[in-house]
Amino acid sequence: MSEEAKVKRDKNHFKVNTEDRERVLMVFVNPEAEEDSYVEAELEGLIDAAGGEVVGMIRQRVERRMKATYIGKGKVEEVAAMASELGADAIVFDCELSGIHIKNLEERMAIRVIDRTQLILDIFAGRARTREGQLQVELAQYSYRLPRLMSVYTKFERQRGGIGMRGPGETKLESDRRMVRDRIGKLKKEIDVVKQHRTLQRDSRRDQPYPMVAIVGYTSAGKSTLMNRMAETDVLVDAMPFATLDPTTRLIDLPDGYRFFLSDTVGFIRNLPTLLVAAFRATLEELLFADLLLHVVDVSNPEWEMQLESVLHTIDSLGADQVPVLTVFNKIDAAVDPVMVRRMASEHPDSVAISALTGEGISDLLEMIKGLVSDRLSIIKVLVPYSETNLVERAYDYGRVLVKEYRDDGIYLEAEVVPEHRGKLEAFLLEE
Repeated sequence: MSEEAKVKRDKNHFKVNTEDRERVLMVFVNPEAEEDSYVEAELEGLIDAAGGEVVGMIRQRVERRMKATYIGKGKVEEVAAMASELGADAIVFDCELSGIHIKNLEERMAIRVIDRTQLILDIFAGRARTREGQLQVELAQYSYRLPRLMSVYTKFERQRGGIGMRGPGETKLESDRRMVRDRIGKLKKEIDVVKQHRTLQRDSRRDQPYPMVAIVGYTSAGKSTLMNRMAETDVLVDAMPFATLDPTTRLIDLPDGYRFFLSDTVGFIRNLPTLLVAAFRATLEELLFADLLLHVVDVSNPEWEMQLESVLHTIDSLGADQVPVLTVFNKIDAAVDPVMVRRMASEHPDSVAISALTGEGISDLLEMIKGLVSDRLSIIKVLVPYSETNLVERAYDYGRVLVKEYRDDGIYLEAEVVPEHRGKLEAFLLEE
């Protein structure tokens, strides 16, 4: 066994196997040694979230993948031997494998092989609760499987065309491909319907023109805890990756009469599979229509800077890079150096240090959000006819009423209102 191969046998390092969990051997192929500790911990967390038990790990530095098996021939034999020794049920590669890679690896190692994308898809499938989330996950799964169907038909892959060679294997392959394509088409149509419904929901919120604030961040950064803290909701909070997939939107009341919509989003992750980004685009498009992004960063994680950059990269790829971002350094109660985090937040105008769990710093966060809300308001002085009293009442909803007086010829109003409502009141402006 090579020096790079390493087996983790310390039972205290892993969670106790209280259920009949699949025993999993991890294979790492990252070329950069400084990434080792992070990618190991992250993959182990994903396997745990999927219901597996890690029994060991092995690594090969791969700068150029092998066409047939991704890793080298000697390493394939080494992985197979370790899997047999440890009694593993499956092998998980921390990369994305092609159908040919999976087919060849499974043939040579006689064990089920899973790549990182398939692992994440499996977690998503178990976590989706709403119809929208389930449709999006199913679309991503079928999109993943379609180009890999050929690996199922190993017996017929090497057949040549010609008379007598159009056997049932070829027919079955084409039949399955057609079925998958048909299902993908149907799923896309159903998701389009859901997307239209989401657009109507978004438009209805725009009819009530409060600022839209969206929570984004790396998975397990504390987004759900922050949502619960600010909106008094009961969104599932779990340290496991992707504990919640389905978005929640709530109207939040701030001190002094300000209000805004708060929405959470699915957690991001390093190298988030493009299939998932594509499938969840309808949900992630909420970011494009937001007035502000609350980027939650877990500063208790040693790799928080990498996580921060990964989230910003995903935001850019979605085309939401023009939306203002407020960086929320979360979990200062668990940070190695809370003083440093607070100082860092104070030195950057668009950041704040908080603990969503204990509530520390939440008032500072709300003040910063209130600043954004107030920036959208402008003072207006109007005399509204009694026949238009509904405009006065809506001024309470869409801003702050500073002065209201009942006069003989109408209602005198001084108010801070959003631009959308100002346009409806400008017909009754009083000259200075």
